[in-house]
Amino acid sequence: MSGLIGKKIGMTSLFDEQGKNIPCTVLEVGPCVVTQVRTEEVDGYSALQLGFDDKAEKRATQAAQGHFKKANTAPKKKVVEFQFNTPYNLGDTITVDHFAEGEFVDVSGTSKGKGFQGVVKRHGFGGVGQATHGQHNRLRAPGSIGAASYPARVFKGMRMAGQMGNTNVKVQNLRVVKVVPEKNLLVVKGCVPGHKNAYVIVQK
Repeated sequence: MSGLIGKKIGMTSLFDEQGKNIPCTVLEVGPCVVTQVRTEEVDGYSALQLGFDDKAEKRATQAAQGHFKKANTAPKKKVVEFQFNTPYNLGDTITVDHFAEGEFVDVSGTSKGKGFQGVVKRHGFGGVGQATHGQHNRLRAPGSIGAASYPARVFKGMRMAGQMGNTNVKVQNLRVVKVVPEKNLLVVKGCVPGHKNAYVIVQK
């Protein structure tokens, strides 16, 4: 799948032709520089390595500085490989024009971390019902998690309290509502994982 690296700007809403209000996410996508060209002969597969978002040269290792210097570009904060049908050369720049209004894209990123959460927030449990018969602290409790002497253990995958969020999430088939090439902006219908200014990968 071909794609580009971007950054989540935030959410807004747009009106369509019928006057319906559409919730949208604004992404800053590209420009991405081709920092390496993978070939079947050398690497065993064909792909393009793209870099996005400049960082200070002193923040990069000498090996990384030499790597980006081959592409005649500044060191990048985010580097991802994509498979493109269209041939590109080392140092080429791919912009948000790669996407068109009306087509569907997949957006993947790291979801917001929620920390350690209980079963009500994490899995949508309903609690243990009414606070009767002295149940002063049972409203958000998980309840039973299994039998006793047999199987004498808790099955894997049991829905319990624990770390929530901060995982890789891909949202598929988001419609591109608007492309703003002069500002490198891509507006998609719906929500996208991650906090503001979080890196995302947009594929089609």
